[in-house]
Amino acid sequence: MSLSFGMPPGSCDCHVHVVGSISQYPMVEDRHYTPGPAPLQALRGHMSRNSLNRVVIVQPSFYGFDNSCMLDSLNALGGTGRGVAVVEQDASHEELLALSAQGVRGLRINLESAGVRDSRAIGFALAHWAERAVLVDWHLQVYASLETIVAAAPHIGKLAVPVVMDHFAMVQNSIPLGDSRLEAVLELVRSGRAYVKLSAPYRLHSLESEDSEAVAQLAAAYLHANPAMVLWGSDWPHTNREAGKKAHQVSAYRQLRSNYLAQGIERWLPTSKLQLQVLVENPARLYGFLDGF
Repeated sequence: MSLSFGMPPGSCDCHVHVVGSISQYPMVEDRHYTPGPAPLQALRGHMSRNSLNRVVIVQPSFYGFDNSCMLDSLNALGGTGRGVAVVEQDASHEELLALSAQGVRGLRINLESAGVRDSRAIGFALAHWAERAVLVDWHLQVYASLETIVAAAPHIGKLAVPVVMDHFAMVQNSIPLGDSRLEAVLELVRSGRAYVKLSAPYRLHSLESEDSEAVAQLAAAYLHANPAMVLWGSDWPHTNREAGKKAHQVSAYRQLRSNYLAQGIERWLPTSKLQLQVLVENPARLYGFLDGF
């Protein structure tokens, strides 16, 4: 990534995954897809190339409840890494405390893949995990379609913990500004009840029909609503479920042009003030990074 302004010291990539060797870190049998290796050494290379000092490793779906790969990576990264875990419904408070001691700061909830669409069921799931998360000072990270987030919005506004919405809250590039669904998401950001990650814009459209102007306008809308509630993530190593591949066949990672990440940051965060706030200050506050570098 070659940025004209240079990344500010303490910059954090708030959304990456680590994929270890399948012999050491086996994937769940009922996974939807299989990625190739993306080990810690490769993540370090990504951080070095892009002048990133901090990183948040998110537990991927293909590891299920086994957070071992993420935890081993956090241990190797020391204080420069934080994690977002996936745990079983009946995980004990002691288990959550142990994860916290290893650098975990949030719980990932995948409402979309779980097929949770009913508003009451969404409210129950969020309330259950919020009650657990508040005791260890964590947040909830939600990966869901826009429609699911909108259904969850009344519940999110009542939770005692922050919520992080992945990947622009999955607002597709065909949805115009002023759409009532987008307004519901913007209100969550505006009120300080939810963060949004500027990450993985390719999940909002196909690379063949990329509309960078629509994504830039969406980023600007979130920043105008509340810049203190906006994060940035690369989505490295850019996982992808290749069409036609069976679940246990390896799907290649997305191949992005060399300046893809840099162009996004420069367009979405055009001032040094926004760069410092989104890349450094907001993640330091949410993930508990110590000041100084």
